Amino acid sequence: MSHKTDLEIAQTVQPQNILKLANERLGIAPEFLEPYGHFKAKINLNFIESLKNKKQGRLILVTALSPTPAGEGKTTTTVGLGDALNLIGKKTIVCLREPSLGPVFGMKGGAAGGGYSQVIPMEDINLHFTGDFNAIQLANNLLAAMIDNHIHHGNELDIDTRRVTWRRALDMNDRALREITQSLGGPGNGFPRQDGFDIVVASEVMAILCLATSIEDLKQRLGQIVCAYTRQQNAITAADLKAHGAMAVLLKDAIKPNLVQTLEGTPAILHGGPFANIAHGCNSVMATQTSLRLADYVVTEAGFGADLGAEKFIDIKCRKTGLKPDTVVIVATVRALKYHGGTNLKDISQPDLNAIKSGFCNLEKHIHNIKTEFGLPCVVAINHFYTDTPDELDLICNMVKALDVPVAISKHWAEGGRGATPLAQIVSELTEKSNPQKPVQFLYQDSDSLALKVEKIATKLYGASQISIPAKVQAQLDKLAGEGYGHLPVCIAKTQYSFSSDPQLRGAPKNHTLTVREVRLMAGAEFIVIICGEIMTMPGLPKHPAAEKIDLTSDGFVTGLF
Repeated sequence: MSHKTDLEIAQTVQPQNILKLANERLGIAPEFLEPYGHFKAKINLNFIESLKNKKQGRLILVTALSPTPAGEGKTTTTVGLGDALNLIGKKTIVCLREPSLGPVFGMKGGAAGGGYSQVIPMEDINLHFTGDFNAIQLANNLLAAMIDNHIHHGNELDIDTRRVTWRRALDMNDRALREITQSLGGPGNGFPRQDGFDIVVASEVMAILCLATSIEDLKQRLGQIVCAYTRQQNAITAADLKAHGAMAVLLKDAIKPNLVQTLEGTPAILHGGPFANIAHGCNSVMATQTSLRLADYVVTEAGFGADLGAEKFIDIKCRKTGLKPDTVVIVATVRALKYHGGTNLKDISQPDLNAIKSGFCNLEKHIHNIKTEFGLPCVVAINHFYTDTPDELDLICNMVKALDVPVAISKHWAEGGRGATPLAQIVSELTEKSNPQKPVQFLYQDSDSLALKVEKIATKLYGASQISIPAKVQAQLDKLAGEGYGHLPVCIAKTQYSFSSDPQLRGAPKNHTLTVREVRLMAGAEFIVIICGEIMTMPGLPKHPAAEKIDLTSDGFVTGLF
């Protein structure tokens, strides 16, 4: 096994020219690509439009048990599985989200995979890539600037400065910007008011980009953004401010999906990057649909555990687009199960069968949710780690099989696609047996009240006995329903570390209460964000952020990037 870092492994591989790879592997002629250097390119929208009548391939969704601070390797598994499916003769594309700079310089790290299952060029992908996040940040902040400018120059729309709901965005973890007082310094700087920043991945502009199906749809959704209210509490939209056209101009390149490759030359489309704990956690609809028309198999991922990313993939993305996963892969690790069984983080590499037995309830609950609540076939992928013992692996495999679910030990981190071929064989068999005509089961109906939608997610998926909604928040939900937004899906923002809204409750807690703190309307994205517990839409950096180890050598090489 190699002891090289992810970055060192990535830097030993010479990527193929992206124009050549796209032509040979996907049949995309060079004139339909917009290269950003030699190894990454954007796919032309006219080419995407020409694919609309092509038969779609099969969709494989990779999700996971509830995350732990040790990391479970969901992206790494997605990449390794994509490589392995190509090795067994299935024309496959990997379809992922783009990384945010917040985690890259913070604690979680990047989102390009790891070991010998990565997408490359890894440094570019984890840093500025093709500038999509910067464009989203600028479009978000243009609207914020135009709101304040409109108020400063006479406020013709009668915006109530106490009811400006649109927050600025920054693609960095910066807790100092969560709550701010803006426009200080006198009348020339506008009207002082309390405001704040969200991280870019929580911006409604990010959600809109990831759910839009065309430039026309993008512009319409941007125009629908409700960013403020009048003194009479009438909604003010981005279209009212005439901001949506300029916002769309800033996003004219960002809306085009990005094409890169894995270490083994599997085509990979990376586009969009909303977090699943504070947003809807899926890559763009345009990227997924394009991939399905270019390949027989598409392997995509949804963020964090299946209670977050997979739920939103199904209840939001699939509901809006008609997409449906043919097979779901639930990633687990020996270490994560021990952590959910009560083992301290520093001890999770030590053998402990009893802790695995105690923590298995977390994986079991996720399996139940996928199979029973969503009605989808699933396989458990044990992402192998070098400290795993045969007894621990056998125990997990036997417990999974007792639930009538297939399981595979996957060694893609150390061996690349070859190490994931047992998983690929099972996924292929399940996918071919899956009935694409059978509709996916949603957890709730459009006609359910907003509170009932939250309650169904909490009780069916999280194991909660009830939800707690303060009277002020319930009044907001009632107001949203009265304004015609009651049919929208809900997007739960909560800790990723637990089924509950308390990150300390490991395993599969039951009879807890899901506490709702705040609701936010995302009229352009067409969902309601339900903020629970202490989750923040602007994260902070840890005591020792990853940025402390990242550096640039005198000859221009990046070091310390994982």
